[in-house]
Amino acid sequence: MSERIAKQHRKTNETDIQLTLNLDGSGTARTETGIGFFDHMLQGFARHGFFDLNVQAAGDLLVDTHHTIEDTGIVLGNAIRAALKDKRGIKRYGSCILPMDETLALCAIDLSGRPYFAFDGEFTTERVGYMDTEMVREFFYAVSYSAGMDLHMRILSGVNNHHMIEGLFKAFGRALDEATQIDPRIKDIMSTKGSL
Repeated sequence: MSERIAKQHRKTNETDIQLTLNLDGSGTARTETGIGFFDHMLQGFARHGFFDLNVQAAGDLLVDTHHTIEDTGIVLGNAIRAALKDKRGIKRYGSCILPMDETLALCAIDLSGRPYFAFDGEFTTERVGYMDTEMVREFFYAVSYSAGMDLHMRILSGVNNHHMIEGLFKAFGRALDEATQIDPRIKDIMSTKGSL
């Protein structure tokens, strides 16, 4: 099996982001976005998905966290798409219902090539650390559309905002790990169309 590694770089007037993703890693992450809680979430995603992830992001944090988090999502989605190449042999679907203390988070993925994002969850604080909670939805929306994945996320129960967000990131990691796994029974593309 060839290496499933992608390097992506996105530079705009608002952000400069370099990202490397190895889908077949060991769960190690080095993240420097300038947003401590966001770094923590990206590290949880990588650890629980067994991805190796390196993110170096410089953004206009004096404005707010929006551009940095959204653009990181775009770059991560592009990296997922690039690392998967033609998606030959992958399971395509992945899902996880993840408990974290009082929180229960759901994530389901179809690496169909057709982007769609559904999110059901509400937060009761404006931010956790220096990360605006409204950016959770924006981040995953950006990932789903740039990766071309059908992504459904739901907070089934929860009280603590830290736990709810962390549960979503970890569930995303585990679901994506499942969807990107190579299944030896799949000799071509997991679609009657012949392509994803």
